[in-house]
Amino acid sequence: QVQLVESGGGLVQAGGSLRLSCAASGLIGSTNAMGWFRRAPGKEREFVAFITWGPDITYYANSVKGRFTISRDIVKGTVYLQMNSLKPEDTAVYYCAATGQKFRLSFESTYGNWGQGTQVTVSS
Repeated sequence: QVQLVESGGGLVQAGGSLRLSCAASGLIGSTNAMGWFRRAPGKEREFVAFITWGPDITYYANSVKGRFTISRDIVKGTVYLQMNSLKPEDTAVYYCAATGQKFRLSFESTYGNWGQGTQVTVSS
């Protein structure tokens, strides 16, 4: 079982930046990829980005492409989400997730380990 702890959320003005961190512990060796998802008020949880743990492959939702960057530090067992040019519609609880699967990495159901979430609020 992989334990995930997110941090770095907060309140920021539109156009600002935040960096989220997700520290992983436990059976990291069984992890193939880690992803970020978010749930906005009144909406379902949606995919944001993933990164594979072996080869450095990344993929983003269209809504964040060019503004967000996902990266990882294998030694620290930590994944980051750098969020720039934030918009009010980016307001959500952001969740980190881990999976041992190699396919369908933008699908919520692929991930079996989840963090508790961190709130990001972007004011206009």
